[in-house]
Amino acid sequence: MAYHSGYGAHGSKHRARAAPDPPPLFDDTSGAYSSQPGGYPAPGADVAFSVNHLLGDPMANVAMAYGSSIASHGKDMVHKELHRFVSVNKLKYFFAVDTAYVAKKLGLLVFPYTHQNWEVQYSRDVPLPPRQDLNAPDLYIPTMAFITYVLLAGMALGIQKRFSPEVLGLCASTALVWIVMEVLALLLGVYLATVRSDLSTFHLLAYSGYKYVGMILSVLTGLLFGSDGYYVALAWTSSSLMYFIVRSLRTAALGPDNNGGPAPRQRLQLYLTLGAAAFQPLIIYWLTFHLVR
Repeated sequence: MAYHSGYGAHGSKHRARAAPDPPPLFDDTSGAYSSQPGGYPAPGADVAFSVNHLLGDPMANVAMAYGSSIASHGKDMVHKELHRFVSVNKLKYFFAVDTAYVAKKLGLLVFPYTHQNWEVQYSRDVPLPPRQDLNAPDLYIPTMAFITYVLLAGMALGIQKRFSPEVLGLCASTALVWIVMEVLALLLGVYLATVRSDLSTFHLLAYSGYKYVGMILSVLTGLLFGSDGYYVALAWTSSSLMYFIVRSLRTAALGPDNNGGPAPRQRLQLYLTLGAAAFQPLIIYWLTFHLVR
């Protein structure tokens, strides 16, 4: 067999010379972990090194101390501003309820006509908490009723094939905006009528928030019995809430301290009470009629 002239016993002179290995990108540090089988670092070695390095660095210690002081100062400022605008102790008073109070209060909101004593009870010039006084306003029922109304609105829209997150969010925000506007209007009316009482924003928010109970009953009745049932329930809950608002505001909020004032001021107080009561059916209808078809 003939061989090419370039190959033979010494044909290796035409083979390409092997290129030298490129230098490594990183130094081989596996020898530092020789104590661990397989060349792996000892467990926690990096973490311990980092912690010791940070603790031994004076600048890191100063930065940590400075950050802790800033966080503590910010926390104190938040608590200070929160207590400045919202009294946590007063807010706790409106949530001091129990199961018996909630059941009786719901019954009073639905059927208030047989209730006799509407005066808020006091102990050493301090009003009793709601769980000890049925006439005391609370924020637990309005809060839970608002959440229930939003959930019920979502269910009603889903039954009617009209549900969407945007529509549900619009229902919730509309109900919230209306109650804020109502409370602001009541505060303005109390200021203009120069009413001397213990009325606070929380009191007005509680009385305004009781309408959600009537809204829930109206929507539920409408879903079960149609539009006729809705309007019957709307009429009943609206009249009950109007009666409740008039008696509560006249007795508990605008009561005896203002009965001896001038006649014009007493008329302003009466108009304020009647206006607040007459406003309830309009809001209930506006926030519920589109949920029943």
